[in-house]
Amino acid sequence: MPWGAAVMTDRLLADLVVVIHFLFIVFATLGGLMALRWRWVPWLHLPCVAWGAAVELTGRVCPLTPLENSLRASSGAAGYAGGFIDHYLLTAIYPAGLTRNIQLALAAILLSLNAAVYFLVWRRSRRVAC
Repeated sequence: MPWGAAVMTDRLLADLVVVIHFLFIVFATLGGLMALRWRWVPWLHLPCVAWGAAVELTGRVCPLTPLENSLRASSGAAGYAGGFIDHYLLTAIYPAGLTRNIQLALAAILLSLNAAVYFLVWRRSRRVAC
């Protein structure tokens, strides 16, 4: 297997994509809590929630997954089938893999959790305004 600079760069970029992908999922899931402290956060967070829910509800694969696979392939490593959640997260939680019902459940959890957080944000903002 070749170990040139381009191969190492592609491998590091693939790892960076994994980190960014994971941080995006964490932010989409829990970032609303930051809105309890900083008023500007919803402007960044709500589009992330919408994107994450859209990907799960439509059954699509996030574009970061093919990007990671492409970088891994160009570095000589094997990519993987399915999506990021299926490969990195659900393999530990759901050994059978990502099904359509699990995707819908993840979307429901994402939307419900964030609806509850933003309800708290809204209540807090009403108290401050009164």
